[in-house]
Amino acid sequence: MPLILFNKPFQVLCQFSPQPGRASLADYLRTPNIYPAGRLDADSEGLMLLTDDGRLQHSIAHPDHKEAKTYLVQVDGALDAGALARLQAPLDLGDFVTKPCRAVQIAEPGWLWPRTPPIRVRADKPTSWIAITLQEGKNRQVRRMTAAVGLPTLRLVRSSIGPFSLATHPLMPGEWVEVPAGDMKKI
Repeated sequence: MPLILFNKPFQVLCQFSPQPGRASLADYLRTPNIYPAGRLDADSEGLMLLTDDGRLQHSIAHPDHKEAKTYLVQVDGALDAGALARLQAPLDLGDFVTKPCRAVQIAEPGWLWPRTPPIRVRADKPTSWIAITLQEGKNRQVRRMTAAVGLPTLRLVRSSIGPFSLATHPLMPGEWVEVPAGDMKKI
């Protein structure tokens, strides 16, 4: 019963079935009968967990189990206290209201790999970095949250899920590691 930590590269689809002209998980992982426990959009990067255990997969991915997920988000514009407070409070996104979350401004992570293709650089407009930790994870939620406070997302990297993080398991994009069976009990 493997549990695999995988650093999903930018523009890789979170599926094993091939799509013409698109990279997918099958291009990186050859372990049979494993499935992602949650998803990341193609334009998002970072930590994913995969397993062949359906119950474990459900307990990691389902919002009712409240596994914290932290995202490092580069946004277009200067973050101020008002925008940060709005991100942390319940935020009405039209079709649902977010739960309160943890959001803090951070310096650009020095350990973060360069993205290919790179993020555009505009000398006349600042960017900011935010670490957002959610207990939920609806479709494109982080991107929609930052846009709702006037700061469109330029780059989104999931850095941790529950007890697992790219800080303690440094993986470059496309790399993966199987976690010892005992680590599954932490979930």
